[in-house]
Parts: sequence; C-alpha cells; structure tokens
Amino acid sequence: MEVYFDNSATTRVYDEAINLMVKVMKEDYGNPSSLHLKGLDAEHLINDSKNIICRQLKCLPEEVIFTSGGTESNNMAIVGSALAKRRSGKHIVVSSVEHASVSAVMQFLIREGYEITYIPSDENGIVSPEAFKEAVRDDTILVSCMHVNNEIGSVMPVQEIAKAVKAKNPSVYFHVDAIQSFGKIEVIPKNIGCDLLSVSGHKIHGPKGSGFLYIKKGTLIRPIIYGGGQQKNMRSGTENVPAIAGLGVAVEKTFDGFDDKIAHIRGLRDRLVNGLTEIDEVYTNTDLENGAPHIASMSFVGVRAEVMLHALEDKGIYVSSGSACSSNKSKESAVLSAIGLDKKRLESTLRFSFGEDNTEEEVDYAIDTIKQLLPMLRHYVRG
Repeated sequence: MEVYFDNSATTRVYDEAINLMVKVMKEDYGNPSSLHLKGLDAEHLINDSKNIICRQLKCLPEEVIFTSGGTESNNMAIVGSALAKRRSGKHIVVSSVEHASVSAVMQFLIREGYEITYIPSDENGIVSPEAFKEAVRDDTILVSCMHVNNEIGSVMPVQEIAKAVKAKNPSVYFHVDAIQSFGKIEVIPKNIGCDLLSVSGHKIHGPKGSGFLYIKKGTLIRPIIYGGGQQKNMRSGTENVPAIAGLGVAVEKTFDGFDDKIAHIRGLRDRLVNGLTEIDEVYTNTDLENGAPHIASMSFVGVRAEVMLHALEDKGIYVSSGSACSSNKSKESAVLSAIGLDKKRLESTLRFSFGEDNTEEEVDYAIDTIKQLLPMLRHYVRG
C-alpha cells in the first residue's frame, strides 16, 4: 500500500491540468508575445488562467504576475519592495518562523545594508500583531509574515497584523506568504489588508515551476528579472504557458466543492493525531482547533525523525521531517525551536500533510504501522 502524506511538500498534479498542459505543448505552442494567431492563442490561455485566479482572489487582472513558484514570488515581493522604497528607509519587520524563501532573502538584504527586526512566536507558533506594531518605525518600509506555517500549521493573524502596522505607519507595505494557505483557508487580499501576496502552484495540484504574486494596484516594486518586458515589465522572460494553463486548472478545481474537501482533509488530520497520541510519548505540535486543516506535526520521542521517516518509507508511507523545501536537512528547525520543544521532541518530529485524495483507510494503515514500528525502533535505539 502506498500512502502519500507529504502534500505540504508537493501535490500530485490534477489529470485535467496535465491534459491541458500536454495540449498546449503540442498544439498551442506559440510565443504569447508573437502577433500571429499562435501567439494570440497562447496569450488567451494566460488570460484565462489569470481570470480564474482573480475570481478567487477577488482582484484585478493587472494585480497578478505569474512566476516560477513561491520562492520567486517571495523574492520578488521582498527584494522588489526593498529596492523601490529604499529612499524612504531600510528597515523591515518579519516573523522569526518564516520559510527559507523569506528568511534567506532577509539575510541577503542585511548584507545589502538593510536592518531586519524579527518578531518571535509564542508556544503555538503564532506571532503577535501588537509586537509587529511596536517594531514598526517611521523608516520601516516592509512587513512580511506567512499566513500558515509550513511545519506545524499555525495560522497567523495576518488581518490583525495588517491593521496594526498600517495604523502606525500607513506607508508600510505588508507582504503575506500564502503558499501554505491558498486552497486551504480563505485567502482574499483585500480582506487581509495586504499589498503583496505569494502563491505556489505545486501546493494545490498544479505543476511545479508555477505560481503568482498578487501586487495591489498602486504598490510600487522594482522588477528583479529584466529583459523583454513581458508582464508589463514586471517579470521579463517568455511566459511558461503550459505551466500557467495548468495552474489555472488547478486553482479552479481546488475551489470546486472547497468546503467538503477541507472538511474531509481536516477529518483525516484529526483521525491521525487522535490515533497516534494514544501511543506513549507521542505528541502533536499542531493546534487542531485553530491550525490549518492539512498539517499535523508529530513528535515520536525516542526515535530520530530521519530513522522514523525511512522506516515508514519502507512500509510505503511518505512523510516529511520539517520543511521539505530545503536541501540542508541537518539544520535544526527554527520553527520547532521557537515554539519551545525540548531536544527529544525536536529531534523526533515528522510532518504529516494531507490532500483531498487521501482516505481514512490510509490514515488507519499509518496508525497501525506506527504502533508496530515504534516499540521496535525505540528498543533498537535504547538497546
């Protein structure tokens, strides 16, 4: 039996998206910048996807820029804002539990002479709007905060953060990394109050190498990719039409029957957590009541995460140790450290993340398998 519980790392692409992408590559392969019919057909595909996205975000087409994924969207938002507003100041405020595609950008900006203030989280991985407000100054140009934490699923109070920082300094741009929230909880930029919002396609059954950045009308950011002036000079380079077309299909299908899908995913997560926490010294690091519906962070005290991961892999169960988006797996998780886990729990934590195709049967198989494996693995380690 194969059980894929690593949907926060990536998802299986919808068949409908694959079929359209193949058609685009075979038949609608024109360059969207070309003036002939093949080019116009490609341009129509881009516009169709953009309109689908705009319906979900309740935004204007000119407010969406297609990118190669979440990492580029985050880089464009942060570096583009920092460059555009550097005459107003060089101070940025960010949470301390961000994904590497944000935290690494902050380290780059520090080397470029910017000052970064980090806001710590509480024991649930949540950051305080009041702490953001206190950190904002007259020379603050950007505030950045993720919507859903990719490791433990905590949901940040982004709407309250937006209100707090804008009340203190209305000229501050607010960027939200919505890569783990889009398609899982409501994401409407105007309701949040953000100026910039990042989304990745492969987290919602779209192709890898696809994503977009929402840029609120009137928000000034500098491009970070230059060339032929595509996408109104904001992101040069010939658009990846097959990926953009597939992304549009993924967005449309993700929100078809959305409430039922999320209820199903949440039910699977709760079933797994309740089953596993019956085992001695197994703990959850996820707030089931207030967390995102698709993520469960679990600590199996007495067995290192990597050992448990590969033992589950041998049984056909695929999970992740923390974030799967880093090539440096040996680095201690900043998120798990920030929420105050002791060393035994920190070293034994795995992330289970669920998608609409997962089943109760798969969850029960995982619970039964872990109940069988854990005593043997603990005996081996302690022996």
